[in-house]
Amino acid sequence: MANSSNQTAQAHGRYIRGSVSKVRRVLDQIRGRSYRDALIMLEFMPYRSTGPITKVLRSAVANAENNLGLDPANLVISAATADMGPVLKRFRPRAQGRAYAIQKKTCHISIAVAPSA
Repeated sequence: MANSSNQTAQAHGRYIRGSVSKVRRVLDQIRGRSYRDALIMLEFMPYRSTGPITKVLRSAVANAENNLGLDPANLVISAATADMGPVLKRFRPRAQGRAYAIQKKTCHISIAVAPSA
């Protein structure tokens, strides 16, 4: 078991397709919740970004379980952030020979879990 001063496990999801603002509205809902409550909330939210967020959350809990020897039952989400990634720029043809710019946005998701106090 690791030392008791820093019992935080992290996981990152890089280059996730989707707007950072749409990911943040989901992360704001689960930040500070227990792992079990967050999974239930993510299961029933109607947003497309809940899939990648669930994947990163499960990875963070697996890191806590395997690397730090923590019990998943008493873990809480201590930090959850989303940062902008690179934007894929594409063009769509429009009327009269014009080109319309399409921005395919990406984001980086970071989730940290810690045992409840």
